[in-house]
Amino acid sequence: MKKTTLKKTLIRVMVAGFLAVGLCVAAGAQTPAPKKSKIPAALLKDAKISIEVARATALKKVPGEIQEEELEKENGKLVYSFDIRATGQKDITEVQVSAIDGSIVSVEKENAAGEAKEKKQDSGKP
Repeated sequence: MKKTTLKKTLIRVMVAGFLAVGLCVAAGAQTPAPKKSKIPAALLKDAKISIEVARATALKKVPGEIQEEELEKENGKLVYSFDIRATGQKDITEVQVSAIDGSIVSVEKENAAGEAKEKKQDSGKP
């Protein structure tokens, strides 16, 4: 009976080890935060979805590197907005994810002219 108990214990330890390694790998695979992040605390308190979940949703839709992210009210909806440079692309794709239910709100390709116009509007200059 001792051999059976020893085998069961050894199997349990091995399974636990594999699970621990898997969790460590998954934790290391999280996407890094972009260089520009605008997440106002006043809006964050109303968000039901975390920025990490929204980031993963956006990157699943458009794989690449997030250049900029922000939390904003747009057209009356609270959304996370991600500017993503898709893998192997020059242009930016903006992906908006609902901060309430995590659904994709919109996906729009942007070019340099559109980006400049948006930045000008955001700064309040005519």
